[in-house]
Amino acid sequence: MRDSRRITATYYIESDIDPEQAAAQLAGEQSSGTFISVPQESDRIRERHGAEVLHVKRLGEGAPSLPSRSRPERITRAEVTIEFPMENMGPDLATTLTSVAGNLFELSHLFACRLESLTLPEEYIAAHAGPAFGMVGTRELLGGAQDVLVGTIVKPNVGLDENEFRSVVRDLARASIDFIKDDELMTDPAYLPLETRVRIATEEILAAEQITGHPTMYAFNITGDIAGLERRHNLVVEAGGRCVMLTIPVMGLPALEYLRGFAQVPIHGHRGGLAASMRHPGLGIAYGVWQQLARLAGADHVHVSGLGSKFYERDDEVTSNIRSLLTPLGNTLLPAPALSSGQNVFTPELTWKALPTTDLLMLAGGGIAAHPDGPGAGVRSLRQSWAAAVANFPIRDSARESAARGDRALEHAVRAFEVKN
Repeated sequence: MRDSRRITATYYIESDIDPEQAAAQLAGEQSSGTFISVPQESDRIRERHGAEVLHVKRLGEGAPSLPSRSRPERITRAEVTIEFPMENMGPDLATTLTSVAGNLFELSHLFACRLESLTLPEEYIAAHAGPAFGMVGTRELLGGAQDVLVGTIVKPNVGLDENEFRSVVRDLARASIDFIKDDELMTDPAYLPLETRVRIATEEILAAEQITGHPTMYAFNITGDIAGLERRHNLVVEAGGRCVMLTIPVMGLPALEYLRGFAQVPIHGHRGGLAASMRHPGLGIAYGVWQQLARLAGADHVHVSGLGSKFYERDDEVTSNIRSLLTPLGNTLLPAPALSSGQNVFTPELTWKALPTTDLLMLAGGGIAAHPDGPGAGVRSLRQSWAAAVANFPIRDSARESAARGDRALEHAVRAFEVKN
């Protein structure tokens, strides 16, 4: 009997053969079939384990997007929906990704192939723990912090010695920042090992909290060999650290789910490397698909890029990224969308107008570190900018009002960053 639990995948394809034929070959390649019939491929196996093409929508013709063995002048574009029996993969994330986004990208008759959406059955979703903390738990660990969480990345991202690192963390923690993170390039170098960073950062954050009363969360990058993942996590937790970071595309979804199995603090999910499988519109997987699997694997914070950012995604794409993370996925907790890449005092207004929510973690590197009056003013200016955005109050008017009250942090930030906006 065929499994009633189905995983449904929708793809954008380009092919030099009939789209219906191309879709059927894709479905066969990723389930019970191959390029030629074999004796063991019985009707029973095809009926129980074969993927089924549900729908093919032709989208016109054009030049091929990707290279292949042949070079046709014209191809046919199509959207195809294929249904996979869950029995083929169970709830395993690695097998699922291999099934819906594996060898199909290599089929020679496909001149584009992109996984655009994925619908998972309730039983599949329920088999995964999802985020342990999410946005709600992150706020609780920060003393019930409200509004947008303001954070930053240690800059320069590599090369700091112990004293320089201590100075950066001290200034940020005493600025009452909500969140600090390692850069994805900073893992466990000999000149500033993870153990040393953990010791220094936790010392400085604790000392700052005695002064400000404001808790700060530091995401320590524990990306590295899988065998040492638990040891590095424990190093952070035993020192009093409140968060660990993993570069998910580099480590893989199974490594993230493995970490989730023993993690005692939130997992900050970095997306470094994701664009290699996401940037080309004719290849790879869409962000909406990837974030579903990252959430099921246990990421508490997930990077979405940022509006008006230095990265390639258009603002409407970033908005869609954020919206996808704020969409319920079974009974799992909602993660914190992490905005990054060139965030400054002008981006809150863009973000609020596109998607009015404060359930965000804003990571401003230069937007804080490059403030002319120092990181304290950088943090304060970003909070003031967000307050203005939520109140639908023009940022320059807010800057003038703050300056009239004797606080010129936002005014100076506007001057420093307006040339880039």
